Amino acid sequence: MAECKIPGHIAYELDFKAENTPDLNIVTFENGDFAEEALSYAGIVSQGRKLAGLLISAGIGKGDKFALLMRNHPEFLYALYAATMIGAVMVPIDPRVKGDRLKFVLKDSKAKGIIFTSEFLENVKAVISDLPAVKVLGVSYKEGMNIAVNDQYPSLNEIYEGAEVSPPDNRNDEIAIPLEIIYTSGTTGDPKGVVLKGSRLAPFSMLAQFVWQYTTDDKLYTGLSLTHGNAQAVTLLPSIMLSIPSVISSKFTKSRIWDICRKYGCTAFSLLGGMMMGIYSEPPKPDDADNPVRLVLSAGTPRAIWEDFESRYNVMIHEWYGAVEGGFAHKPPGVGPIGSFGKPLEGLMEMKVVDEKGNDCPPGETGEIIFRMVGQATEVEYLGKKEASEKKTRGGWLRTGDMGHTDAAGWFFFDYRAGGGLRRAGDFIQPQYVEAGIAIHPDVSDVCVYGIPAASGAPGESDLVAALVAMDGQVIDPKSVFAHCREKLDGNAIPSYLQVVDAIPKSASEKNLDRLLKDDFSKDAGNIFALTDYI
Repeated sequence: MAECKIPGHIAYELDFKAENTPDLNIVTFENGDFAEEALSYAGIVSQGRKLAGLLISAGIGKGDKFALLMRNHPEFLYALYAATMIGAVMVPIDPRVKGDRLKFVLKDSKAKGIIFTSEFLENVKAVISDLPAVKVLGVSYKEGMNIAVNDQYPSLNEIYEGAEVSPPDNRNDEIAIPLEIIYTSGTTGDPKGVVLKGSRLAPFSMLAQFVWQYTTDDKLYTGLSLTHGNAQAVTLLPSIMLSIPSVISSKFTKSRIWDICRKYGCTAFSLLGGMMMGIYSEPPKPDDADNPVRLVLSAGTPRAIWEDFESRYNVMIHEWYGAVEGGFAHKPPGVGPIGSFGKPLEGLMEMKVVDEKGNDCPPGETGEIIFRMVGQATEVEYLGKKEASEKKTRGGWLRTGDMGHTDAAGWFFFDYRAGGGLRRAGDFIQPQYVEAGIAIHPDVSDVCVYGIPAASGAPGESDLVAALVAMDGQVIDPKSVFAHCREKLDGNAIPSYLQVVDAIPKSASEKNLDRLLKDDFSKDAGNIFALTDYI
């Protein structure tokens, strides 16, 4: 069998697979109550070429940026193929983004056009008139969105139903050029666009084989947004590059995740710590352990529920650590201490913990986690932000901004995000510990714990706020929750306030956006309940 013309080049890899296994359904997009969309290699290439033709006709060429605004749908994969074929740069945008934030990302990225699903038609219309440089390239109308076709913009549905399109004569043959701009979650301010080259994506297949140890007998699953590097690195790219079938939900669902894995026979899935807490907070079911999943790839497993999660669902957790800017460490199942995110890949990467002066911290002492590749320059490119890029890698090390420590055996532990630690009465409080204790209350569906300046006025001290979402059909009873906290948590970890909300705002990577909860917090608000009123 002939080999792929340019190994690691996504468009060429998919062309090769479409020639050799055209009818293999490799990615299935699961859409809840609506029809699934199963994609074969031949279908990806066919529709990807049509989308490439659309981009070319709209003046999108090598190095030009175009944005995507959608949940997880086939269009993302078509766009990835098209971008690598013509050398354009994708800007996937968190589907939760709208208003000024959407305008910021489109303007900051210098996108020349946008593709979106009709679900977000009004969000785009609200900002596009103020962005004359951004052209609507096409709208995809999906089942269940109940939005009539808008003749103002091109319909991608019509393009997909049209004639086949051949590759352009001057197709892109380079890998080491920008392919994506992925924006950070912006948990503390405006997000920054991280420029990723196509060559950065190719190693994910090796990671899948030699670290995650996927096999062709596996079926992968994720509900993480494809606008986040995790879903691409752990699920999508290993699937399409290694011919391992995958299932991707249009959006994360904590209540249906096990049913989805049972339906499709998924053996491994990827999630983040915040998602794990949500899954764990679901009421226990007799068949929790009766599922086909063998492996959970998790970043940020809460120590407080780690072992119970493995036991309850009969799975093994492969913990790992990384960021879109770079850095990687992992802890295989059954190796190392519970609570650690692991160690870097020996001989390939270095990671250490340093104090404010850059000195190595001894085991047990908290400092900043920093990282570098062995024998390679450490580089991060924030779009249009040279100073921030250089600051991120000063001294040749990637400065993660995460605070952690090691133990005597060299295992790494995450403690808190720089600027995000909560100190109360002299003790450092881990929000995950408090969240884990509250999550098992039968009326609580989701929880986020954050800090506000302490009423005592003590510098650096916080009062704790627990934002709660009620389980469907239930009502949060503050008295019951506070009593539960007194039973399950240490005195300093009991929240000072409960904040009852309809939903916890989250980033594309399912991180809790506590800054938005803080913005809405007012001690006099009707949804705020103080501990002092229930003692």
